[in-house]
Amino acid sequence: MSGRILRGVLGEVIAEVRGGSQLSAALDKYPKVFSPVCRRSLRVGEQTGGLEVILRQAADYLEKELVAAKGVKGALMYPIIASVATVLVVGVLIGFVLPAFGDLYSSLGAELPLLTRLLLGVSSGLQSYGVYLLLGVLVLAGVAGIYIKTPNGRLKWDRLALNLPLVGRVNHLKELARCCRSLSLLFSAGLPLPEILPLVIDGASNRVMVKALTDVQEDMLKGEGLCRPMAKNNLFLPMMVQMVKVGEETGNLDTTLLAVAQGYETEAQDKTDSIIRLIQPIMTLVIGLVIGVIALSMVSAMYSMYGQLS
Repeated sequence: MSGRILRGVLGEVIAEVRGGSQLSAALDKYPKVFSPVCRRSLRVGEQTGGLEVILRQAADYLEKELVAAKGVKGALMYPIIASVATVLVVGVLIGFVLPAFGDLYSSLGAELPLLTRLLLGVSSGLQSYGVYLLLGVLVLAGVAGIYIKTPNGRLKWDRLALNLPLVGRVNHLKELARCCRSLSLLFSAGLPLPEILPLVIDGASNRVMVKALTDVQEDMLKGEGLCRPMAKNNLFLPMMVQMVKVGEETGNLDTTLLAVAQGYETEAQDKTDSIIRLIQPIMTLVIGLVIGVIALSMVSAMYSMYGQLS
């Protein structure tokens, strides 16, 4: 959301409060801007007189959400830029440089090495069918995008996001950290668990997490508590399950869940930093290899041509 739109929303919220409305009631009019977790916790804070504490906790909650989102974007920024640069460089070499050399070699009647012939064939194919290939890619991307918007497609996409190599673990930890922090915030505000879980489910973005929390809610309403239903699903890691058990036994569920959230956030950030450090040399190596192969094909063709002419 842009700053101008947010300023407009906040201006309307301020006007509502000055007009006599409660802060939570004013925020409820903008569900796409303010999450259900924050809105419900603020309503409880107004009722109990602890609004100041809840506001500080909500601010910390939103800050952690923003930091997590920036971490993912930062991890993806370098490989995206490097991939685009690689495609552009390779496109210029194959689309313009190689055909010029191919015409030169053909005019001289020289027999080209296999690698050069292969690259010239790729260049010729891209020039002839590049538009159709691009249209095919766009159509596939459109179909995939439409499928992902369906309930079944969204579920499969979210499951894939949790099982991808390297990045899947980070996504998993971030989802659990968000869940734990939401539970902690609402529990510390004084809400009972039967009212907390629907809000956490509503605020979850991953469909796999939504399904797992829904199963936990159903078992909890049967009297099984929170720890036992979580232990049935491998999505909830053992440390989280154990800490929830401790929190239920001691009555400090908000404190234990907050500790779990902080631990998972730290681990996710460390893994994100490791992925960034790993991606940079790999992308550099890939770019170097691609450009090196093209340069080698051109140089080998020149040497082959000189040898035949001599």
